[in-house]
Amino acid sequence: MINKRFLSGIFLILAILILTVTDIFAASTETIDSIGDVGQHTSIALDTSGKAYISYYDVTNGDLRYTTNASGSWVATTVDNSGNVGQYTSIALDASGKAYISYYDVTNGDLKYATNNSGSWTATTVDSNLNVGQYTSIALDTSGKAHISYYDSTNGYLRYATNDSGLWVTTTIDYYVNVGQYTSLAVDKLSKVHISYYYYSDLAYTTNVSGTWTRTTVDSDEDVGQYSSIALDSSGKANISYYDAVNGDLKYATNTSGSWVTTIMDSTGNVGQYTS
Repeated sequence: MINKRFLSGIFLILAILILTVTDIFAASTETIDSIGDVGQHTSIALDTSGKAYISYYDVTNGDLRYTTNASGSWVATTVDNSGNVGQYTSIALDASGKAYISYYDVTNGDLKYATNNSGSWTATTVDSNLNVGQYTSIALDTSGKAHISYYDSTNGYLRYATNDSGLWVTTTIDYYVNVGQYTSLAVDKLSKVHISYYYYSDLAYTTNVSGTWTRTTVDSDEDVGQYSSIALDSSGKANISYYDAVNGDLKYATNTSGSWVTTIMDSTGNVGQYTS
């Protein structure tokens, strides 16, 4: 017959193990900025030491904000307060941990760019062609030059900006009917650009790997392609997560095999918005 004290001891040990494992895998959350209504349109990047750098929108004041724990504790800063600025932020870091942020100027309808690479924050208007700068996405090439994809809401175009020549140059990449929302941009090792975006109810992908911009329709299964997020593997192949608005699914597409393959990743309820 098994001793009751022995069973009690076994159950106690199991309970302790379960609590310990639960504690190990529990999510750790911190409030890093609570001054007013802050935290919309966030974007995060990590440096080589694993420290976090976050850009975000201050709704209360209409400002672009930035915070980092590089010093060991969170320090928040207002980067740009010239009017209502800071929506649709996207952040990238260079090798030395300097930050580069693209964002939307609501007041003037412009695409803006801010960096602290000189030691202090400097903001620049990159594109002021009517109402542009929504859905920004920024990445740096191997030389530390910036590449930004964004939406021209006046004309419904996908636009692209880069300062790789030393000056900002803006280009319309795709000008079909209402294309370019939900952009996401990545740069490969050869400094070639890859962009995923919403293309008239489809998920589209464009790249200048060949020397000219070439668009591919990745997924045209009803209304797909919103909230796209792109990343490249070491071979420069694309991996994209995105939302299927008709079925409420999270989907994934990749061309790692040489041709595009799409997969439903999660179809439990209405899932897949705000993917990364």
